[in-house]
Amino acid sequence: MDLLRIFRDKALVNLLADRLRAYSGPPVRFMEVCGTHTMSVFRNGLRALLPPNIHLLSGPGCPVCVTPSGFIDQAIRAGTRRDTIITTFGDLIRVPGSLGTLERARAAEADIRIVYSPLDVLPIAQANPGKLVVFLAVGFETTAPGIALMIQAAESRGIPNISILPGLKRMPPVLRALASPGAGGHGLDGLICPGHVAAIIGADSFGFLAGECGLPAVIAGFEPLDLMLAIYKLINQVDQINRGIREAPGLENAYKRVVKPGGNTIAWARVQAVFEWSTSVWRGFGPIPGSGMALRAGYAHRDARVILGLDPEETMTDNLATGCECGLVLRGQLSPPECPMFARGCSPESPRGACMVSSEGACAAYYRYRHRDVIGG
Repeated sequence: MDLLRIFRDKALVNLLADRLRAYSGPPVRFMEVCGTHTMSVFRNGLRALLPPNIHLLSGPGCPVCVTPSGFIDQAIRAGTRRDTIITTFGDLIRVPGSLGTLERARAAEADIRIVYSPLDVLPIAQANPGKLVVFLAVGFETTAPGIALMIQAAESRGIPNISILPGLKRMPPVLRALASPGAGGHGLDGLICPGHVAAIIGADSFGFLAGECGLPAVIAGFEPLDLMLAIYKLINQVDQINRGIREAPGLENAYKRVVKPGGNTIAWARVQAVFEWSTSVWRGFGPIPGSGMALRAGYAHRDARVILGLDPEETMTDNLATGCECGLVLRGQLSPPECPMFARGCSPESPRGACMVSSEGACAAYYRYRHRDVIGG
């Protein structure tokens, strides 16, 4: 069975689109939390298939977009030393901080290298024993197992010159901050939860969205049919609640071929062996207790901030460029084209904010696909 072909089948997608267009209730706003979801929605022209009373918003699920400027500044400080090599995923290198970008630091002869896996750091460190190799640890629960594996491999192989700049984040705390009744004013009617994060931490980890926050929530995969099915399930919940057929919202798993109730226990156990939860600053949200991942005491000698004497408070600061509205975009309170700088001084070629830089950023998606409205087109 060709599963990929099935989940990209236009006839099945259009069948769900027809059912969604039959929705005649009040306007609803659903947030696709994950940046990969946002890109898939645009790439496949799904917005054009929805009726005008179903709105999609982007959320805080792009790891580069939610990384505060202070983290970039500290990475630049570490990279400008002659005794360090900075390693990073490519998306981060053009994100502006207060001190500029990693790309500019590299042009000024800082040794900054792009890697495609945390494990790529191991041979770099072994080939450069006189330098400290710093990996910029940015990402969510999906990225964390690979970074934990890299740190444990450095320990077991006796490679002393590997460290990380901690910037990993956890998705449930930010969603609680976004959607809890106390947060107020989110204006959402449902959430499309990130399938790859759920694959690691388990579907059950998102149960609080319905139970505590009173929001319908559906875990979704990344193909067109996955996303249309998730939207259909959300509309079904909303409609049933509005008509009194259903009493309360619930969490549904529309990605069962990958996501299990308890997640990937082996991968998550590895993360928990290396990291403990800490307060972290999210662009647009500020500090959120328990939303970050800090190295446990047994691995503190792998923390670049400790080794290099960097101020840990610097990574807790976030200064946006004047006029940049990335923070409101990440909270679902502003659509990218509503930002005064969108396509007027801020573009993928000349980004002013992180949401325009990242390949998963909402502004980048709106900019790239703003003239495209046909599935598969």
